[in-house]
Amino acid sequence: MQRIVRPLALRSLVVATGLGLSACASTPLPPWPGPPTPAPTRPAPAQAQSQTPARPAPSTPTGQGGPGSAAAGPASAPLAPAPLAPPPPSTPPVVSVAPISAAVAARFPEPAVAFATPAFEAGRTAFTTDDELRAILHGLARGGAGAARGTAIEVLPLGNSQRGVPIEALAFARAAAPVAAALAALPVRRPAVLVIAGQHGDEPAGTEALIVIAQQLAGGRFDRALDAVDVFLLPRANPDGAALGQRATVDGSDLNRDHLLLRTPEGEAQAQLVRDVAPLVVLDLHEYAVDSALYVAKFGAVQRFDALLQYATTGNVARFVTKAAEEWFRAPLAASLGEAGFASDWYYTVDAAPADRRVAMGGVGAQIGRNANGLKHAVSLIVESRGGGLGRTDLKRRVQVQVTAVASVLGSAAARAADLTKLRQFVEREVTAAACQGEAVIDAAPTPSEYALAMLDPQSGAIRRVTVSWDSSLELRVLKSRPRPCGYWLAASEGDAVRRLRLLGVEVLQLEAGGDLRGETYRETGRDPVAGETRLRLRVQTRPVLLDAAAGSYYVSLAQPLANLAIAALEPESLAGYAANGVIASVDSVARVLSRPDLRLSVVP
Repeated sequence: MQRIVRPLALRSLVVATGLGLSACASTPLPPWPGPPTPAPTRPAPAQAQSQTPARPAPSTPTGQGGPGSAAAGPASAPLAPAPLAPPPPSTPPVVSVAPISAAVAARFPEPAVAFATPAFEAGRTAFTTDDELRAILHGLARGGAGAARGTAIEVLPLGNSQRGVPIEALAFARAAAPVAAALAALPVRRPAVLVIAGQHGDEPAGTEALIVIAQQLAGGRFDRALDAVDVFLLPRANPDGAALGQRATVDGSDLNRDHLLLRTPEGEAQAQLVRDVAPLVVLDLHEYAVDSALYVAKFGAVQRFDALLQYATTGNVARFVTKAAEEWFRAPLAASLGEAGFASDWYYTVDAAPADRRVAMGGVGAQIGRNANGLKHAVSLIVESRGGGLGRTDLKRRVQVQVTAVASVLGSAAARAADLTKLRQFVEREVTAAACQGEAVIDAAPTPSEYALAMLDPQSGAIRRVTVSWDSSLELRVLKSRPRPCGYWLAASEGDAVRRLRLLGVEVLQLEAGGDLRGETYRETGRDPVAGETRLRLRVQTRPVLLDAAAGSYYVSLAQPLANLAIAALEPESLAGYAANGVIASVDSVARVLSRPDLRLSVVP
C-alpha cells in the first residue's frame, strides 16, 4: 500500500504510549564479577613448542563499531533443495602452497594425540564425508552413553542445504524431556554454548575437531561443564561446500556473510538454531589461509601463529558483552593455547596485492556470524587455525588446536555460567530501555594504527617482529550515527523482510488498524556501488512527518532486546542492511518512528 505522509507543521502530534518494557531510564551498570570458580579440566596439552605465544594486545577493546568491508551474499534468492546429483566425497583439493623450510616446519610439529574420526583412518586421503558425519551424530544420539549421567544427546534437524543435504546439530543437555521439546518451553532454559564449524567448506579442521568434542562429551570428559551449561554442536554448517572442497555454498554465497540477510537455506538453518537456543556463548571455528609466498613478498617473513582469535566487533555491541568476551574468554583462551604449545594472536588478513602491506583485523559488518551473534548479546568468538589451503598437511595439529580451543571455551562458560546469565539479563534490560533516546551507530570503520606483528624468518624459522600498518577492529571510527528512534515502520509489502527479522528473533508487530505515527522518512540522495559486491552504499536524508500508517503495515519497536540487530537491518545507510542489499526495494518502504505509537498492534508469529 502506498505510504502517505504529511509534514509535522500541518497538524498537532498524537500523544503516544509505550510498547514493550516500560523502563525508559538508563540502567545502572552492575559491579563486574570477580574471579570465577575453577574451570572444568581441560584436555591434555599437545606436544609443546619451544617458544611462548605472543600476548595479543594491540589496543583496548571498546565494543564500538559498525558495518565493514566484508562481502555480502549475492542478490539472487536462495536455491530450494533439489534432487541434484550427489557431490563427490570431500577429498582434499589440489593446492599450491609455497614450500617452507625445515626450520619453519619444525615450528609446527605433530602433536602426540590420536583421533578416532574417519579422516584419521589409516591410508585415508579424504576428510569425513557428510554420510559419515551423519552416521556419527546419530550413532552418538542412539547410543545412550550419557543417559546414566543425566545427559540427553539428541540430533536437531535444522533444514537442508541447497543440494538437499540435511543440516544437523547435536545437543548435549541436562534435560528430563527431549531437547527439542525443552527448547520449545520458552523462556525457561539452561545456559547454552553453541559451537559452529564448516561455514567455509574448504576449512575442514573444525568439523573434525567437533567430532572429537562430541565423542568426548558423550564419553563423560566434559560432565563438569554439562553440570553448568548445555552444549550444542553444528559440525558442518555448509555440507555442499565441504563436499566440493570450496569455500562458498553451491550458489556462490559466503555463508559467514549471510547472518543478517538470510539469503541461503544454510544461513536460515543457523539463524533458527541461534534463535531457538539463545546461546550465551557462540564459538565459530575456521581456518586462516596460509600463503607463504605472498607473505615473503610483502614482509620477507612467513606466518607464525597456530590460531588467530577475535570476538564481535561491530556497531552497538553492548559494552559489557565486549568486556566479557575479552576478560572471560579470549584472554583465557590465548593462555590455554599457549599452555598446550600453540601460538596465537588477533585474527588478521592481508590483501592479495604484494605492494599493499596493510594488515586488517576481521571485518566489522553486522552480517558476519561473529558480529550478528554479538548483537544478540552472546559472547561470540572465532578461532582460525593455520590451515587454509594446506589440504591434509598438519591436519592433526590443526584439529588439536581447535579441540584445545573448544575445551577452553567450554571451561570458561561453565565457570562463568551464572555471571553470563546475569550479564544477558542486564544487557537485554539496558538495550530495551534505550529506545527513543541516545545515539545509534549506523556506519563505522576500523582505526588505522601500527602493530608489531610476530612472523617467522622463512629460512631460519626465527621469530621476527614486523611493524605493520594495522586496521584495528577493536577501536572503530564512527562514520555515521543517528538519534535512536522508538522503532521502525515497514510497509505492508515488506513481508519478506519481516520473515527474515522474525527468523533472527526480532519481534515484529502488525497494525490491526491504521493510524498516525510521528516519525521521519528517508529520501535517497545517492547510491554508490561497493567494489566487487552486489550491495550499495546508499545516501539518504531524513525529514520529519506524520505518517499515515495503513492497517497491515508493520512496526518494529526498539523497546526489545534485539533492537541493535534491527537497527543494523533497517537503517538504509547500514551496509549490512536490507535496503543496501535489495531485500527492501526502496527507502520509501521504511521509516523511523519517533514516539511510542498508541495503535492496535498484534505480534507477528
